[in-house]
Amino acid sequence: MVAMTLPEIIEKCKTREVYTAALIILVAFASFGLGRLSKIEETRVPIQIEYPQTTAATRLVGGQDAATAAALLPPQTKTGGQVVAAKTGAKYYFPWCSGAARISDANKVWFNSIEEARKAGYAPASNCKGLK
Repeated sequence: MVAMTLPEIIEKCKTREVYTAALIILVAFASFGLGRLSKIEETRVPIQIEYPQTTAATRLVGGQDAATAAALLPPQTKTGGQVVAAKTGAKYYFPWCSGAARISDANKVWFNSIEEARKAGYAPASNCKGLK
């Protein structure tokens, strides 16, 4: 058996068949990987946003005094919602707006939707982006 040196082995492997075989193997691995990746994307569950059911007390906000309706709401509804307004104010805000941060907790009225705030007589704040 004849021993070959590394440069001789490299020179012998520089044939077109070796490159073609390497290219076929690379394409096969890439195709397999992309196929697996696309299957993972198909099984991913999309994110869904669910809003809580409105209660009888939250429906009263449109027809009642805002302070009276806020007193009727259960505690978990009083501390959160989509928009917030001041009992003595005329504007409503998203909870992350600077105007909402200036309202004291005792003076806050929470609404589950913009429509509820409008029905209660509040208008959108002009300095809160996203409100129209």
